[in-house]
Amino acid sequence: MSEDAAAEAHAVLEAADDNYDGKIISQAALPAQPGAFASRLRASLATWAGSGRVRGVWLKLGLDQAALIPLAVEQGFVFHHAERDYVMMTRWLPTDTPSTLPANASHQVGVGAFVVNSAGQVLVVQERSGVLRGRGVWKMPTGLVAAGEDLTEAAERELLEETGITARVESVLALRQAHGFAFGKSDLFVVLGMRPVPDVQVPVPCQSELEDARWVPLAEYTRQPFFAGMPLYSKLLQRCAAWAEGRYTGLKAERLDSSVTRQRSDLLLWGEDDDTLAEARAALQPAQVGSKAAGASGSGQGDGEAAAGPDAAGGSRL
Repeated sequence: MSEDAAAEAHAVLEAADDNYDGKIISQAALPAQPGAFASRLRASLATWAGSGRVRGVWLKLGLDQAALIPLAVEQGFVFHHAERDYVMMTRWLPTDTPSTLPANASHQVGVGAFVVNSAGQVLVVQERSGVLRGRGVWKMPTGLVAAGEDLTEAAERELLEETGITARVESVLALRQAHGFAFGKSDLFVVLGMRPVPDVQVPVPCQSELEDARWVPLAEYTRQPFFAGMPLYSKLLQRCAAWAEGRYTGLKAERLDSSVTRQRSDLLLWGEDDDTLAEARAALQPAQVGSKAAGASGSGQGDGEAAAGPDAAGGSRL
């Protein structure tokens, strides 16, 4: 081997420093030949370990670099995560401390679109596949949030894809966390209160995903036998109904500018303060008093409607 070839074989791989005393090896600059890759990776690890400053090493390999994976494993790398077109591997260099490299993402995030129109009707669907297939259960449209997508955007997108309905998010009504889902991940499910824009729209169910989609009275949705006896669904549906009837505000969601290591904007969720809630309740009271008075002096059905509550009128009050 010539001196130039020997020097090349022992050259440290091109890598960038991360913010936690680690190295991110440049995928684009990796040698294509397995032998050269193995030699340079070995030399790089020895140099970085010898410096006493480098802790974690990140190595990203694409599909066309799959032949290099066994060579990285031989030098102590393990899998961190994989996507359709690459695998990420890591190596912890210090021998006297356990690895503190962050684990792969622990959660998937789903959204539920609770859509209510001005008539107090809820948009519901029946799934063509999944655990609810063939059970006759009407549910809110749901879906998973894509990488780089806000919760609000995901709910609006999934709703449009599944039902053809355009709507805008007004409030975050509830969050549910569960564990043991796909590939051992945990799951966050976020329910968002939405209004159709325009108000009058006819749902067109996506044939590949849904059996049907329709508008139904609020009570017809919340009182389905399937949900009975499950405290989580009972509480969730209570919050949804309260929002539809104007008795619950939920959390607001807004994208706001933020900056830590780079300029960006993030989605922030927050609840109303006591003063805002008090003003909202005060604004509702005159209308509610007037409604009760009209009911009592009307056709003689006021007492029956009051006893049955808003759900008995098909959820028409917001």
